[in-house]
Amino acid sequence: MLARQRSRWRENGRRVWDVVVRAGDNRLQRCGGNGNVSITRIEQLRGPVSNQSHISTHSTIGVPPRSIKSPTLDHETMFNRSPSSSSLHRPHRSSSPGHHLHEYAMLHHSHTHYSYQTPHVTPFILNPASHYYDEPENNFLGKDLDYFSQAGFDMTKIHLRRNAPVAQLYEDAIRNEGAIISSSGALINFSGKKTGRSPKDKRIVYEETSKDDIWWGPVNIKMDEHTFEINRERAIDYLNTRDLVYIFDGYAGWDPKYRIKVRVICARAYHALFMHNMLIRPTEAELLDFGEPDFIIYNAGQFPANRFTTGMTSTTSVEINFKRMEMVILGTEYAGEMKKGVFSVMHYLMPVKFGQLSLHSSANYGPTNEDVTLFFGLSGTGKTTLSADPNRQLIGDDEHVWSDEGVFNIEGGCYAKCINLSKEKEPEIYSAIRFGSILENVVFDTKNRDPNYDDVSITENTRCAYPIEYIPNARVPCVVNKQPANIIMLTCDAFGVLPPVSKLSPEQASYHFLAGYTSKTPGTEDGVLEPIPTFSTCYSAPFIVLHPSRYADMLAERMRTTNAKCWLINTGWVGGKYGSVHGARCSLKYTRAIVDAIHNGSLAALPDNEYDTFTTFGLRIPTKVDGVPSEVLDPRKAWKDHGAFNKELRKLAGMFTRAFTVFEKEVSEAVRLAGPQTA
Repeated sequence: MLARQRSRWRENGRRVWDVVVRAGDNRLQRCGGNGNVSITRIEQLRGPVSNQSHISTHSTIGVPPRSIKSPTLDHETMFNRSPSSSSLHRPHRSSSPGHHLHEYAMLHHSHTHYSYQTPHVTPFILNPASHYYDEPENNFLGKDLDYFSQAGFDMTKIHLRRNAPVAQLYEDAIRNEGAIISSSGALINFSGKKTGRSPKDKRIVYEETSKDDIWWGPVNIKMDEHTFEINRERAIDYLNTRDLVYIFDGYAGWDPKYRIKVRVICARAYHALFMHNMLIRPTEAELLDFGEPDFIIYNAGQFPANRFTTGMTSTTSVEINFKRMEMVILGTEYAGEMKKGVFSVMHYLMPVKFGQLSLHSSANYGPTNEDVTLFFGLSGTGKTTLSADPNRQLIGDDEHVWSDEGVFNIEGGCYAKCINLSKEKEPEIYSAIRFGSILENVVFDTKNRDPNYDDVSITENTRCAYPIEYIPNARVPCVVNKQPANIIMLTCDAFGVLPPVSKLSPEQASYHFLAGYTSKTPGTEDGVLEPIPTFSTCYSAPFIVLHPSRYADMLAERMRTTNAKCWLINTGWVGGKYGSVHGARCSLKYTRAIVDAIHNGSLAALPDNEYDTFTTFGLRIPTKVDGVPSEVLDPRKAWKDHGAFNKELRKLAGMFTRAFTVFEKEVSEAVRLAGPQTA
């Protein structure tokens, strides 16, 4: 344990720590000169961390951190660098003070420029006396240091920065990673080779505490505990080679009764800022009293997994151990893996440990009627657009828990798609892209730093992560102690068969929740020449942890208990299928009118004789909705070619039947019969 600590200034302007450390069975060790502290290798970073923006065992005044050094790049290369060049590979260098000062002088007085470093010298850098905001003193004391000395982190080499301020993360990302500040103030950074999730590399450890609950298969691939330990050690060993290691402590879940404490440990300022935005940010008092985290993410995504290790199929591995409550990331720098890792943990803990229903959905709240609506939907169905209602408060756009008390958001931010983003189409998201936000893999104009949201040369999956309070009508805290009044399931049916709106029974709600249907349209992917049906169970197949029927049963039970209404809304084609002469996508004006009718209660208030039964699927469709032509509401009337309609109807019904076969043995007969009947 730390017995004595003192600091003094030396002639070269460098702060040096003389520390006496007793760790475990280690002999008393005295460290001085280069400021290094010998500490036993750490086993896990589980304990309380002192409340500092960043903590170091050696701090340099007038000398930039070694992590700024990278292969030589001129300015043109620097601003047009490929995303994959963000990883740093540094040769061994002497750590003597004189050598560092020489490096720093050479950096500014030669014709050779190193990437991520300004060619100008700001006066205070050369004047230690005026450099008041450099790294503070190391104040790891007693138990704090003991916990750090059990995780494998070599603190003789690394700086730990805990919950660093946004401005400092900007500075580090620009200096060390080649990030750019956009004209709107958002930080533009790049995730390297991987620009999206790697579902085939997602694994869950097969261990005794959770093995009977997990839905094993292609979504949740088994990993043995030994392989996890190997990869965990590999991740920590990599992090030990970095000069800067970032820690972000935050919460998942806005309801204090159910929230968990999450610790993120990573080597990129970009990742630290991303999780600063996506987790719930603690107050200073909460951070001071944070204590031991419930879940830890070790993100060593710059370093590959060893594909020859048992169970590895590539150099990428994203793995979760529910026994240890830890996540390890190797071989991918895509920040979204951390976000979905936290959701996977909540998707397991909420039903299994707390008996609450976790959902991949958006949610909003109407102050006038004090009502909550949940929106389910896959990409392209309009979930984000429809939940961002100017007349209602946004609880969240992606992940929620339906608890015994009400509804709360899991996240502290939003992760919005940026492709074809415009101020006219989505003003709330557009305006949220400002200082503190991260633009991920977005191409920008090198002259004026304007983001080009239409350019997909890096990826179509361009994203922006921003705190939820950047949305003007967000409800903060993101929790409502009211049970949902309405559940809206969104689909984009490119076959033009499903009605624009249908009222579902609890059994039908379970069926369509398990099916999770939408369709891909031609043009969305190479080789797609006609609409392709997509069935993503629970509207979240890549993130499912338990068997889907468990979530569906909980949803149906809560609907019955609260008398919540469920609606299936088709934002896809009406009057014909995609590409046909008469087919067209349902007008957003009509869809908004339908959602408004749901919220004001007029749709639910219609008597039974104002609903027709839609054949084959057995759906109940209203005969009138204010602001929507009656012929649009019923596909049988909207199609001019009835023979073609019946053909597409039977075709889609058959697709549903085949897709649902994997769930037939797990659901009741009532749920099975709630689907399309083709006999």
